[in-house]
Amino acid sequence: MKSASELTDFYYKNLYPVLKKLEKDREHLRYRILLIGSLYTLFVAVICFIFLNDLLQNLNFILFVGFAYIGIGAIIYKFLIKDYTQEFKDKIIQPLIHAIDEKLHYSSNEYIPQFLFEKSELFTSRPDRMSGNDYVKGEMDGTKIEFSDVHAQKRHKDSKGRESWSTIFKGIFIVAEFNKNFDAKTIVLPDSAQNTFGDLIGHWLQSKNGAREELVKMDNSAFEKEFVVYSSDQIEARYILSHSLMQRLLEFKKKSEHPVYVSFIGDAIHIAIYYDKDLFEPSVFRSLLEYKIAMEYVKTLHLALGIVEELKLNRKIWSKK
Repeated sequence: MKSASELTDFYYKNLYPVLKKLEKDREHLRYRILLIGSLYTLFVAVICFIFLNDLLQNLNFILFVGFAYIGIGAIIYKFLIKDYTQEFKDKIIQPLIHAIDEKLHYSSNEYIPQFLFEKSELFTSRPDRMSGNDYVKGEMDGTKIEFSDVHAQKRHKDSKGRESWSTIFKGIFIVAEFNKNFDAKTIVLPDSAQNTFGDLIGHWLQSKNGAREELVKMDNSAFEKEFVVYSSDQIEARYILSHSLMQRLLEFKKKSEHPVYVSFIGDAIHIAIYYDKDLFEPSVFRSLLEYKIAMEYVKTLHLALGIVEELKLNRKIWSKK
């Protein structure tokens, strides 16, 4: 696999002319968004002024207008950036992925199937709604891998039947072949309890998690500070999470700079990296020519596809049953 520096060189040598053209499109688009946004806001302000008395007398009406303003504004924004976003992904993201390996399949509008997300058992809530994009599937060094942006949500209803949605997970979701069929299920989660309450109370809270299998105590203090492990088989969990693999997971977490969730189920490793944004969406209000912007795309791709090398998944140290 190409290094991050090699991908950066490819980005600037091969894609920079395209970026310059897209940068002009971005500047025009930014002007249109600001103009249309101003006109839209002015229109809503006039409507509010006309119905000012009704607004002042009805709190629900105020909330309705506020939510409608935001919702319709979001629809207008997505409509305006649709063509620009698709062109960026076709001309920048896809060539970047093919520069890593031409055999990798990329679809800007598809995402990881929901059954794979649920199979990972990384999150105890089953999604009522899933969306996503930027789906990549193929092989890296003989190891099958697929990933995409994913947004999994849970539906809620209050006593009056009003519906709301909460986020279960938003970020990159990766599934890779592990070259072994696991008999047990082993889940590795961010250790928020121990970091918040300390070792003693944190460990006690972890052990009382009724939604999970048995807590597994690992003999790596650095790993224990970052992760908590649950498994249906203590022996297999320690067999899988060798000292070298724990160290590689620590390094991977440090490199990602975001919460990391991992599970070993069946013959696959599932990895979820929590982000609060779509990672391959083009910038609209910042220049595409900024070095930092370019590095975000390169770094994210290298992280997701580099998981095979990072965790040494291409080493056939176990045989499948």
